[in-house]
Amino acid sequence: MSYAKPIPTITPDMKPFFDAAKRHELVVQRCRQCGTHRFPAREICSQCLSRESEWVQVSGLGEVFSYNVMHQVYQAGFAAEVPYAVVVVKLREGPKLVSNLVGVPPHDIKIGAPVRVVFEDITDEVTLPKFTPA
Repeated sequence: MSYAKPIPTITPDMKPFFDAAKRHELVVQRCRQCGTHRFPAREICSQCLSRESEWVQVSGLGEVFSYNVMHQVYQAGFAAEVPYAVVVVKLREGPKLVSNLVGVPPHDIKIGAPVRVVFEDITDEVTLPKFTPA
């Protein structure tokens, strides 16, 4: 059975993130100068403008920062899941990730709800981090 939803393109900048996800680890960039965590990958730290960064594993714990419940089918691969929620999770370490919250009906999601990362192996090459109640 093939995966019907869109699959992210793995760019060179984001390859360390997807490589870690395959190992079921969540990583983000951290500035080597000031220690600020950031996501997605970018060349320059928005806090101190340093170009020195590294990928580090993070806790995978956070909270629902924002969300949107999708009621229309914009992409056929999601048709069977409507309504579904797209969430923005703020990790304990600071960065925000756009993902899905699994195990919670879309209209029961609450801003500030504690969550933890889980991983969905969608193909042999791509694993996606998603979140579930903590």
